Amino acid sequence: MCKPVLKWVGGKRQLISDIQKNLPSNYNSYFEPFIGGGALFFHLKKTGCHINDFNEDLVNVYEVVKKQPHKLIASLKEHKNTEEHYYETRALDRNSEFSKMSAVEKASRFIFLNRTGFNGLYRVNRSGQNNVPFGKYENPQIVNADNILACSKLLKETIITNGDFENIKGSIKKGDLVYFDPPYIPISKTSSFTSYTSEGFSTNEQQRLRIFCDYIDSIGAYFLLSNSSAEEVKVLYDGYRIQKVTANRAINCKSNGRGKVGELLIMNYEPSPADLLADGG
Repeated sequence: MCKPVLKWVGGKRQLISDIQKNLPSNYNSYFEPFIGGGALFFHLKKTGCHINDFNEDLVNVYEVVKKQPHKLIASLKEHKNTEEHYYETRALDRNSEFSKMSAVEKASRFIFLNRTGFNGLYRVNRSGQNNVPFGKYENPQIVNADNILACSKLLKETIITNGDFENIKGSIKKGDLVYFDPPYIPISKTSSFTSYTSEGFSTNEQQRLRIFCDYIDSIGAYFLLSNSSAEEVKVLYDGYRIQKVTANRAINCKSNGRGKVGELLIMNYEPSPADLLADGG
């Protein structure tokens, strides 16, 4: 009964039912090259998957959960939900000793900052240093041992890679499903949160992703892609099926900037008729 280990901005937990209704009726292997918090991956609980991400620290978390869950649990229990401990832990990536930390120590730090930092953000500056402020939560769940052990069991049956989203290209076969959840094209200049890595995700990268989707379509595999409802997205994926869905997003530090946000699901197939009928479609 595993669920995501991390909170993640733009995560898909609340859109799971919409995504489920828009999956192909049958598919073979499952790929997710922008794993992020992995909401859909952990929901499907499908073995033999291939997950990937460009964020090296994030991938390290999944590798440690997979291979060293008990050591990770023990390390997480050492953290304290205090402002002083938070900023001391956050500052470790400003220290030359950071590179000498073990994989378990880095994963523990990552999860602690994710669970106690403001709004569950993961944000880095141009030097790749975490710059999220302390969240001041009264009782955040820093460690969920049962869930880590359940996730470890699933991840042991999963290929995990770190790098560009095209890492998976050589492994995709006809009938496979690839779910893309890239950094979104911003609806406005002030709504972008692409500092998920210090490199960001440019317009050229978005266009390269569209070309990759064309490749997946050409070999008879399936792709499902999430993105914002920006007009540029509709133009970029013209010719494919586009379904609008609505999510509650808290991507603004001001409460009046949060609320329901239109997002798009883009796919190269027709969803299962039974699921659409069940939804009244």
